[in-house]
Amino acid sequence: MKIYTRGGDKGKTGIFGGQRVDKDDVRIEANGTIDELNSSIGIVRAHLPKEHEWQPLLFKIQTEIMVVMSQVATPSDIRDQNSNNLDEGLDKLCEEYMDKMTDKMGPSETFILPGGTIVSAHLQLARTIARRAERRLWTLNKQDEVPAPIMRFINRLSDLFFTMARYDMFMEGSIEERWKDFLYKRKK
Repeated sequence: MKIYTRGGDKGKTGIFGGQRVDKDDVRIEANGTIDELNSSIGIVRAHLPKEHEWQPLLFKIQTEIMVVMSQVATPSDIRDQNSNNLDEGLDKLCEEYMDKMTDKMGPSETFILPGGTIVSAHLQLARTIARRAERRLWTLNKQDEVPAPIMRFINRLSDLFFTMARYDMFMEGSIEERWKDFLYKRKK
């Protein structure tokens, strides 16, 4: 089977259930952004040693993102026909990792400039893509309900990647370039 089908040459693409929709349909926009997020995680993994402690976590996130994409590609009225099921505890898993890292390095009290190490910079990029994916999912949710576990997972990913970016810099001994204190932390 060839990789190209020519089916999309006229601006349509297929979704789960066989329906064809416009390539700029909100469902396709959401999935495209989630796909971009998954690729950015792949870049982070490529920069980490194979034995790095984050490799299993990031692998799990990538495989679960594939499930998310499958679910997003499926209209809610036929979602029960999709055999790809999301691990519903992913938001809690992300929180556990964030808590462990924050316990070691301390909480963030300022806005920081993305960058620092190569891994940190790529994690910050993944964070921003996760935020955009979440916005696209909320737009889709207005038209066709997106399962709550997906919304929680994508929301936690942006926080997880921010924390991981900070932690990578912490472990490397890099100094965060700070912009301003969080407003709620400022003294009056």
